[in-house]
Order: sequence, then structure tokens, then C-alpha cells
Amino acid sequence: MQCSYFDAGRCRSCTLMGQPYEDQLAGKERHCRHLLADHPGLTWLPSVPSRESGYRNKAKMVVGGTVESPTLGILDPRGTGIDLRACGITSPGLQAAMPALASFVTRASLTPYSVPTRRGELKNLLVTESPDGELMLRFVLRSQEPVARIRKHLPSLLAELPTLRVVSANILPEHRAVLEGEHEIVLTDAETLTMRVNGLDLHLRPQSFFQTNTDIAAALYRQAQHWVEDLAPASVWDLYCGVGGFALHCAGGGAGRADGEGAGGGAGAGAARAVTGIEVSAEAVASARLSARDAGLDARFEAGDATAFALASDTAPDLVIVNPPRRGIGAELSGWLEASSVRHVVYSSCNAVSLARDLAAMPSLRPVTGRVLDMFPQTTHYEAMVLLERV
Repeated sequence: MQCSYFDAGRCRSCTLMGQPYEDQLAGKERHCRHLLADHPGLTWLPSVPSRESGYRNKAKMVVGGTVESPTLGILDPRGTGIDLRACGITSPGLQAAMPALASFVTRASLTPYSVPTRRGELKNLLVTESPDGELMLRFVLRSQEPVARIRKHLPSLLAELPTLRVVSANILPEHRAVLEGEHEIVLTDAETLTMRVNGLDLHLRPQSFFQTNTDIAAALYRQAQHWVEDLAPASVWDLYCGVGGFALHCAGGGAGRADGEGAGGGAGAGAARAVTGIEVSAEAVASARLSARDAGLDARFEAGDATAFALASDTAPDLVIVNPPRRGIGAELSGWLEASSVRHVVYSSCNAVSLARDLAAMPSLRPVTGRVLDMFPQTTHYEAMVLLERV
């Protein structure tokens, strides 16, 4: 893939841009295998490639420039806006929406926030596209002052973007290098965006996390589902469950088995099991509960810290799924898993460095099968999944 922004030096976020995709994927495979080289019995499944371009379902656009001429993209080191509205790794639907969003900034008189002067209102536009082409738009604002103007002009934006389903205002008053604040104001009747994955409808609320690459997210969920079906555990915990993708697939949702995704055995498909999802975000838990209800799946979801939940539990499940942030599951949860009666762990990681560290802290849980899934083409990042069994 070639990118005019990268070639011109305007954006270097995609550090592997211009390298042949086969070389990118091979390099990620080597990196992951090197980090997990202390586990010689680990069998590697074929890596899962992604589309090279147009794969991102979410655009995180910093708003710069002026009301009359806003930029949607990133900021340079001086805090000046660099317009990247035609970024090639975002989906075509997101790219097509950008001109209308830029025009709306002008029409609603939303003053872009200036980092150097700490003045202005509109900080970021966060736009997500569902597999069905529907959009969720979030205005990240310094205060609620512009909300009335957004409401006033919103009908014109909805008419211009008929695929726009959910719109909200997120309030981030602090001058901090974070993407969003805690307070969310939904401005449309619809409050959730439906992410249809493997035939399962996952409801996404504005403050809920969903994987950046829908196709690779679907492959992650299928892989976990197939391992769980083959092992047939009576009970499963999905820690850091987000909107419930892993838990709901393991409770019987989703469909389809790709070649090479099984772990062998073949027993347990469709078997009844107790599935519990734990997630610190109450918004994500509400989304997961709604998805479970609509799909008629028996899964329990609770808001809370994954480590605290495990440490406070009197019993342990047969199998635990963990999908932590980049920092990994940490020493406490690793120690609990090591000392527990859990027979199997499915570890999905976006940072193989923290994955390797966590595996070293659980020597009684032996990695048996691993897989690299390319969640982030054109960058050095990827997702790794490992199945562990107790020895």
C-alpha cells in the first residue's frame, strides 16, 4: 500500500507503510515466535492476514484549523492540525463521511480546540462504521456549551449522511493527552450501533470498546469459540470482556469454522455451559447484556475489575478467556491463575511483550497452540492468541 500522506512526510503513524504486505506479516510472525521462544512445545497455526487498506472501522480524528477551514486528522509537534480525512487505512465509508463532518463543524460554529493556546471547544471526532455501513459519531468537546448548536443543526447532518445512526457529545474539560472524557450525552434516539460479527449482533454503545478491525475481530472470536467447543468446559469466564464478543460466541452465538482454527477433539459444540463476562466499563456491560438478550443466549455480565473479581471468587471456572489492554493481565491475576484449578486459558493479546511476561508467571499453564492475527496492517502491532493448558 502507498500513502500520499506518508510519502509527503505529513503522517508517519503507519511505520511499515510502503513495505510489501507479505514482509510485514512475516516480520510479525517472527517477532511473536521470538518472544515466545521459551515455550518449545507451542504449535503455531497459520497466521491470519488482513486487508492492507480500508480495514479500520474507527477513525479518531483530532480537529484543528479554524471554524471556517477545519482539519480532521492529527496535530504536528507545534499543535497545528494536519488534515488526513482521506486516510487509506480507514474504511471507504468513513472516508466518504469526512467532507460532511468537516462542513458540519463550520455550519454549527464548532471552534476547534487549540492545544498551544488551550482555547476552543471541539477536540476530536470519533467515527465508527458497522459491518452494515451504519455510523456512530461522537463529538469530543471541552464543555457542554456547543451541544445546543449541535442539536440545532443535527437534522441537516442526518439528512446528508443517511447512514448516521448514533450521535453523541463527549465532554472532556481537562487539557490532557487523552481521547475522551467520562460524561456522554446521546443526541439521537438510537443509542447503540450494531456490529454484526459471525452472524451475531453485538450492540456498541458510545463508550464501549470494539476491536479496530472487524474482519480480524471476527477471526478472533471464531478461534476462541472453536477452542472452547473442542475442550467443552462446563464453565467459562471472559475477563476484560468488552461488549461480550468472546463470551457470547462461547455461549453459543456466532457461526462458522475457518480452516485451521480448531484445536482438535471435536467434542462439545453446542454444549450448555455457564458463561460469565467481567468488564470494568458499565457501558460495555450494558451493551453485552443487550446483545445476549436479543440473541437469546444465556450469559451473565457484570461490571467490575477483572483481577478483583477473580481474587474475590470462591470457585474457579474450567476455562478463562483474557483479552487485556496492552499492559497485560499483570502479576496478581497471573498469580491467581497459576494457583487456581483453571484447566485452560485462552489469552488474546495486543502486545506480545506483556503476553510473554504473563506466560512466564504461569509456568503450570503450558502454551500449546498459538496464532498471529494481523489486526493492524501497515504498523508493527498485531494480535496474538495462545491456548494454555494446565500441566
